[in-house]
Amino acid sequence: MAATNCVWGDIEPLLPLVERPSRYIGGEWVAGACEGERCAGVERETDEGAACTVDREARGQDGFSFCMIYPDTYELGQPNQALRILVNVVNAAGGMHAERAFLPAVDMIGLMRERGIPLFSLESFRPVRDFDVVGITMPHELAATNVLEVLDLAGIPLRAQDRAQEDPIVVGGGPCALNPEPYAPFFDAITIGEGEEATPELLRCIREARRRGASRDEILLAMAKVPGTYVPSLYDPVPEDEAQKEGRWVKPSAEGVPEVVFKRVFEGFAESDAWEPMTVPYMEIVHDRLNVEILRGCARGCRFCQAGMMYRPVRERSADDIVSAVRRGIEQTGYEEVSLTSLSSTDHSQIREILTRLNAEFADSGVRVSIPSQRLDSFGVDMATLVAGRKKGGLTFAPEAGTQRLRDVINKNVTKDDLMAAAHDAMEAGWRRMKLYFMIGLPTETDEDLVGIAEMANEAYEEMKASTPADQRGSLRLGISVNVFVPKSQTPFQWDGQISPDEAARRVAVIRQNLRYRAITLSYHAPKTSLVEAVMSRGGREVADVVEAAWRNGARFDAWTELFDEQAWAAAFNETGVDAQAIAETSYDSSHAMPWAHISCGADEGFLARERELAYQGVTTEDCTFGDCSLCGVCPSLRVANVLQDVRGVR
Repeated sequence: MAATNCVWGDIEPLLPLVERPSRYIGGEWVAGACEGERCAGVERETDEGAACTVDREARGQDGFSFCMIYPDTYELGQPNQALRILVNVVNAAGGMHAERAFLPAVDMIGLMRERGIPLFSLESFRPVRDFDVVGITMPHELAATNVLEVLDLAGIPLRAQDRAQEDPIVVGGGPCALNPEPYAPFFDAITIGEGEEATPELLRCIREARRRGASRDEILLAMAKVPGTYVPSLYDPVPEDEAQKEGRWVKPSAEGVPEVVFKRVFEGFAESDAWEPMTVPYMEIVHDRLNVEILRGCARGCRFCQAGMMYRPVRERSADDIVSAVRRGIEQTGYEEVSLTSLSSTDHSQIREILTRLNAEFADSGVRVSIPSQRLDSFGVDMATLVAGRKKGGLTFAPEAGTQRLRDVINKNVTKDDLMAAAHDAMEAGWRRMKLYFMIGLPTETDEDLVGIAEMANEAYEEMKASTPADQRGSLRLGISVNVFVPKSQTPFQWDGQISPDEAARRVAVIRQNLRYRAITLSYHAPKTSLVEAVMSRGGREVADVVEAAWRNGARFDAWTELFDEQAWAAAFNETGVDAQAIAETSYDSSHAMPWAHISCGADEGFLARERELAYQGVTTEDCTFGDCSLCGVCPSLRVANVLQDVRGVR
């Protein structure tokens, strides 16, 4: 096979000119490197000077290559567990190899465009466009314009229909895949669900098709037959009146293409090794610690929560597996902090045993164990105290709503008494800072619920004071964070509209006016960005034109508050004639077919509609991991089941 050029010689002169140059140098501990000028972070001389080459054949059978990209900067993307898992699983599959790439920061992008340097991988500094397959995760709605920035910087045509035979196959995945339509024209294929088994299977499909000399169209058709794979170009949009009659906004245009694409589930998760080899960066990143995933899924059933539907069923790894993974991870990475990650780590049925064993194993070693969020009750505080030791930063709880009525509507099965007990126990245990997360604009919310947020915060602060010695009360701090409700696909509230930005600002003001203590600080997510999130979450394929127009108007890094360009998005909506408010704010009957009806996370539409009806009645649904089956449909439709390590575990 022909050697491929490495762009390190072009990148190195730029490093003194940009912030945080270690974002771009690769060669981190446990990371691969090219065989030329850069290898494991050590410079090497080459006959060609600035240029170096990578032997593709040495990288895998026939040089078949996959580049996994996180569409944001290194410090945000490197800790992403999906990227870490997929790179590892592809490299372990045999006959192919995987590398990583990230979107450079604005200063580096400017220099690369000025000098004609394409987006590159960190392992071999090889142009991304030279890989056989490019995978881009879609982590959240505000990353949409970054996806286009990635493609354009790589020199890959933005739209799949414009790509030539020699262009890489571009595959998307991640949480936003549950409504893939706003992204559909930009991807050759989109994987739905978990990738441990699906990604190697899809790559093998592409590799074998290319070996046969298949055309690009033939490759796409073969990919569509891999379970969990959505190939947008093989589905034709249908008029809205027909969509409502048929229950689908798109229909297959070729034989053998499924009408509904069901998510993939990694059935072996509970038995799999919890130690996932990880790269140790040179620079400080967000979540700069060893991360060990202890369980996947959540069955609490919060009606606004997409992740709770996306990752069902619940699958727990064993205490032995987790403790062993932490031990090996600490040994191999040198980290002194480990986070036990999941959607709700304190719900693991063996969490007390896990934390007790880890504390005993790492006593006096300087290693600290953390859990990313706490359950809103005394048990959550008990577990947080168990891992905190003497170092007590702050505790974070998520009541979500200010009154019990609204918490019942959203199926948040916690009470004000739970919060007060948690505040009391936390202060007695030595904590002095707490943060509470709430949402505004939830279905059926009234001003009474808004005042309830403020009153709940006031009472929590009063409980904190009462439970803290008088000479330490000056250090007490309570933060409340308020986000605008964004209706998400595949949830019971997918049919409910979002409140307008002006109304969101008014509701924040109601909360602020009812806070009584200076020690309580209020922060909130900008309503204008929430509008874009809702459009991306609920829109159909027409929104892709908006994304491209916004990007061409300069929108990128929209999740960065200081870089969000409201005018670029406003102009994009005007240029395309797409009504942002109609998409974001319209509520529908539960029988209304939504643009993602051809994608299923396993929870059937009847269950979602029934949960919405119960919400409006204020009736809660029990967590099926310790109660009756909620009849969501996930287990029978996907042929999977909850896996708990100890059914007698504290819940």
